[in-house]
Amino acid sequence: MRFLVDAQLSRRLCYQLRARGHDALHTLDLPEGNRTPDAAINQLSVAEERVVVTKDADFVDTLIIQGVPYKLLLVSTGNISNSELEALFLQHLGALVTGFEVFDFIEIDRTALRFHF
Repeated sequence: MRFLVDAQLSRRLCYQLRARGHDALHTLDLPEGNRTPDAAINQLSVAEERVVVTKDADFVDTLIIQGVPYKLLLVSTGNISNSELEALFLQHLGALVTGFEVFDFIEIDRTALRFHF
């Protein structure tokens, strides 16, 4: 699976995803880095069929209204350490990959995955 991790999340998450065979980019890997506008993130997501991983709920609005990004994983954990977040992702990675075969929008929090549409 291909991921694009947004600025509020650690680049280490990309390393963990890559170590498990996924193609993962962080906004720091893009020409504008963490200043990459949401519209550019959406455009890249669609062009390269990448799941946007973000804490930014604005992406939910653009998904509903404009149909972008390609797919969305909203992180709704509140403040959480990078290590805890990585462990949470790895715990649910199989379910996320399977879920994105059917759903375009999944939300992850500290206790569950929510499959929206």
